Amino acid sequence: MKQSKLLTALAVSAGLLVSTTAWSQVKLSPITPPKTQTSGKSQVINSIVVVVNDDVITRQELNERMAEIELSLKKAGTPLPDRAVLQKQLLERMITDKAQMQLAKENGMRVDDVMLDRTMLRLAEQNKMSLQEFRNQIEREGTSYAKFREEIRNDILKQRIREREVDSKIQVSETEIDNYLAAEANNKAAKQELNLAHILISIPEKASAEQINARRQRAEEVLQKLRSGADFAKTAVTYSDSSEALKGGDIGWREQDRLPQLFVDAISKIKVGEISDIVRSPNGFHIVKVNGKRALNDAKAVSSIQQTHVRHILIKVSQIVTEAEARQKLLEFKRKIEAKEATFEELAKTYSADGSASKGGDLGWLEPGMTVAEFEQAMDKLAVNQISEPIASQYGVHLIQVLERKADEMSKDRLRVAARQAVRERKSDEALQDWLREIRDRAYVDYRLEDK
Repeated sequence: MKQSKLLTALAVSAGLLVSTTAWSQVKLSPITPPKTQTSGKSQVINSIVVVVNDDVITRQELNERMAEIELSLKKAGTPLPDRAVLQKQLLERMITDKAQMQLAKENGMRVDDVMLDRTMLRLAEQNKMSLQEFRNQIEREGTSYAKFREEIRNDILKQRIREREVDSKIQVSETEIDNYLAAEANNKAAKQELNLAHILISIPEKASAEQINARRQRAEEVLQKLRSGADFAKTAVTYSDSSEALKGGDIGWREQDRLPQLFVDAISKIKVGEISDIVRSPNGFHIVKVNGKRALNDAKAVSSIQQTHVRHILIKVSQIVTEAEARQKLLEFKRKIEAKEATFEELAKTYSADGSASKGGDLGWLEPGMTVAEFEQAMDKLAVNQISEPIASQYGVHLIQVLERKADEMSKDRLRVAARQAVRERKSDEALQDWLREIRDRAYVDYRLEDK
């Protein structure tokens, strides 16, 4: 893992929509923490910068986030815009961040330490490190492990409230699925993955004709700057109202059919490195840049799906049985099975806390997405007949054995499920931007930047 990878991800992990109304209201100058003299020593005063509903953003919080964003942009090779402009973008992001966290807590959402510990372990495994190595790497990059944990806790909360308020409300009709499948059948071109970046000049909700015209003119000014050679990433940081603004507008690699159709159409005839004309959506005016194109991996492009026949033993974690005790018990089961002192089926029937216990733990044939991520990731790594180490999930601790694998052509039902998901993903970006704008506009915000 490169040195900057963890903190760059942390610094830009939850980009938020910038409200155009707030842009016109707040005048933010570069912040230098005020100091007072006490016994010949300087002391930083941590004052309130903004009140957001019943919470606050402090000067120290803003300064710390500014340092993180500036560092991540420099490491990404993005030229920094004027510091006051960057601070304005960041402050709007932090305001919407606060509003999301407040909404999550109002809805009773919590992330306990057990779930957070599992997430940290999974992050370490994804980076091919032990948890201690992962912790050491974070601290070498200048962030305390405790602070990193809290940032991850907040990210989980924001994801949960977005799933509840946005993802769960996206509707996909049967007609939309039919149209998607028909378009796929008629599309003879090779499937692609696209690496895009974009700039959004947003339109306020219920905007007047004059407001829409003003925003269009702003988009045209931005496009002219880009056509004249301005750096796209720096321009995105400076002007974009999108959730990717502080990442230089970077969307990253996505399968073509998982992108908004508006973007796909806009870049269909332009080459890598080029930018699109202005395109309009209900959210505003977009300018899209193509950073890369590549043929979709064959394994992703085929219309077949891997199925896994699997069984497991589940020990639930409770006040009586700790996770460590559950792991130890399952390790003993694994030893007995491998020593042929007991069979997997016998132990599952006797000890498993899952409904599959009566069938010897047999879960039948599973397809991708049919089980929780921790279980699926562990299952996918196993060879046929291999037994896993104990794996923790939200349901408890599992011992998993893969019995068989096969690749089947997708059934019509499965194809429709995949099509529904693709259409949902196409709609999700716009729905998220709408929701972020709504919660930002609903928030009570009191700027105190001029307070001394």
